[in-house]
Amino acid sequence: MVHIMTDTHILGLRTAANREDQVVDYLISKLFKSKGILAVIRPHGMRGYIFIEATSQPDAEAVLQGVPYARGLLPREIPYQEIEHMLEQVKIEMNIRKSDIVEIISGPFKRENAKVIRINKQKEEIVVELLESAVPIPITVKMDAVKVIRREEGSEDTDE
Repeated sequence: MVHIMTDTHILGLRTAANREDQVVDYLISKLFKSKGILAVIRPHGMRGYIFIEATSQPDAEAVLQGVPYARGLLPREIPYQEIEHMLEQVKIEMNIRKSDIVEIISGPFKRENAKVIRINKQKEEIVVELLESAVPIPITVKMDAVKVIRREEGSEDTDE
């Protein structure tokens, strides 16, 4: 028999600004060892806060002891309805075409310029080759990790 816990609480966790991802990564690594936190939610575009789903506030506080960049729980529980709109996946049509020159805006190749070689819309990934690289090596990045800086005239996959 599988016991499904329905009595959970959504709590807001203050973090150091721009350190939300580190707190999420740390908590996810602790999730497998702890019983207090069930899920971690990182709302896009919200700085200084993440949400956690926990069995109780004291359980969550116990797990959060010593977590780097975690600044403490908000004093009240957050109703699901208040964060529901942050959880719905919204498809954004990315205007990226083969042969576009893009700037990578996140990850280890941040601020590098690259040329788009392939596009995988299902996975929302593109394959690029760095322009400054001595040897062209294909690198796969998420579509939202780049911005188009130059478009080749007459490039393929035009929608117009």
